[in-house]
Amino acid sequence: MSRPRRDPRAERASRSVASATARPRFDLAATLSKSGRTRRDPRASFLAAQIAGHARLRIDRALRSTKAVVDPGLVETAGTEAKVRIVNEPAFTVLAVLGASNGRLSRFDRQILGAGRLLADAGEGSGAVVAVLPQAAEGLGEAGADRVLILTEDGLGDAAATTERFLALDGHVGPRNWLFAENGFGGDLARRLAVRLNQPILTDVEHLTARQAVRASHGGLREEAGPPPRLMTIQEDRVASYADRPCEARLLDAQTVSADTAEGAIIATEIIPGDPSSMSLVEADFVVSAGNGVSDFDAFGQLAAALRATPGASRVVCDAGLMPREAQVGASGTVLSADCYFALGIAGAPQHLQGIAGCEHVIAVNTDLHAAMVERAGLAIVQDAQKVMPALLHLLREGET
Repeated sequence: MSRPRRDPRAERASRSVASATARPRFDLAATLSKSGRTRRDPRASFLAAQIAGHARLRIDRALRSTKAVVDPGLVETAGTEAKVRIVNEPAFTVLAVLGASNGRLSRFDRQILGAGRLLADAGEGSGAVVAVLPQAAEGLGEAGADRVLILTEDGLGDAAATTERFLALDGHVGPRNWLFAENGFGGDLARRLAVRLNQPILTDVEHLTARQAVRASHGGLREEAGPPPRLMTIQEDRVASYADRPCEARLLDAQTVSADTAEGAIIATEIIPGDPSSMSLVEADFVVSAGNGVSDFDAFGQLAAALRATPGASRVVCDAGLMPREAQVGASGTVLSADCYFALGIAGAPQHLQGIAGCEHVIAVNTDLHAAMVERAGLAIVQDAQKVMPALLHLLREGET
């Protein structure tokens, strides 16, 4: 053979490190795999992922996706600022219509931007994703928006007036794709725009790639697949959010795409929020639930009313008759998709955690630091719920005065 013969003894001796003990020590960072790449040291990676300052072991799982080689002698990682992705002259544009209620992006909004990023990064040249939303919101660049267009005049309240503005926007920008959320208002706008443009639309998209869009048909027994059309509505949790380096999110002038339309039949529109106390848990954005650690349900009801949240409960509370059955949260009750879930005195049974898997933010109050609900929560208060509820009520009443 033409290849030189390996000498394993010489390679072993070259990796040896001087040690005061009799046990041999070796430098794993100098070990090369068969492909010639530096061999990863799992112990050093584990040490680098540990978060200091906690009595309980905390691991930063985000470091798993990095490709940098960690020096075994170092525990702290060097600062890595993500560079902003800038598309100065896009070859085409993809318009993503977002709700962005209360000036913040929902999980569904981020998925719509992720779908737009998927289409913009495909094809010839670099495309730009234009986020169209009624008001300013944070995190648009991190969510994948290259341009931002804010409709500040009428927002997205009147569907007929908004459709006219979208028609003017379509003529001014000429996007390759329109993306809408398959919900009440987004689906209505998408269908109105498709009729006015006299173009086909693909609704309820369940799977999207750069070359194919798939939707269910015949009651879910069949699928319709084809190239992504110009207008689409996407279901929730069907496309992953954008998770790469942040984009520019350059603000565009909304006056350049204003529509000169005649006065319509609708003079003014106003969105009236529903009563949280009588709202269904499926439709609620903010849910406060009581568990076995709550005994004062009068204070619990006052807290839910002060927070303008929909009251819920665990199965133990509903079985005891302390809360109605329709308030039960969990796999055997109601599966939530709320923006925020506030759990008071709930340990976190597996069935209950399945019911809040779709919640974006979870706040837990429990006396057990190692409770499953505390581990699931992004913010936890290790205290008795009976003491936390009156304290929160006192702070809320002070804020009103």
